[in-house]
Amino acid sequence: MYKSVNIEMALQSKMTVYVAIGGVFALMGGIVFYASLDNVDLDQIEINLVSVELRDSNAANNQVKLDVTFLIKNPSDKTLTVSTIDYQLYADDVLLGSGLYSTADIALPGRALFHEGAEVPLKNIFILSKSDENSEIYEDVVNGKITSFTAEGRIITQTSWSESEKEFKSGY
Repeated sequence: MYKSVNIEMALQSKMTVYVAIGGVFALMGGIVFYASLDNVDLDQIEINLVSVELRDSNAANNQVKLDVTFLIKNPSDKTLTVSTIDYQLYADDVLLGSGLYSTADIALPGRALFHEGAEVPLKNIFILSKSDENSEIYEDVVNGKITSFTAEGRIITQTSWSESEKEFKSGY
């Protein structure tokens, strides 16, 4: 009888451990499900290239700095932040190069918040270096002869629970 009680207690202990592990997995699954509810709202973000302006021209280094401004609109009812805008910049359909706006190194509470219906301009400095391959378009940028700019890439938005990546293409 004493031996059968020990076996029964050992079985109960194992079952308790299995139930606890199952409960932890269920809790983790619930957290992932809850976090995924924000994804629909994050995908509603709108990004538009609104201006590219000459900031500084350094003839000695053959470089120009351009202020690239994106207008970010949040039509959803969730408050979110923009982590990264990774883009290719084109002038008159000629690739100038890659640009990156990033707040990934800033903690989520320290970033600009995009509340429901917010429209916030985000500026980024784009550096264009003159080379043999791009000397003509470089001179056009310096002299203000560009008729259109286009940016295409991806924007990463975040809430406290979720992150979403969206492709975009915008020009003016």
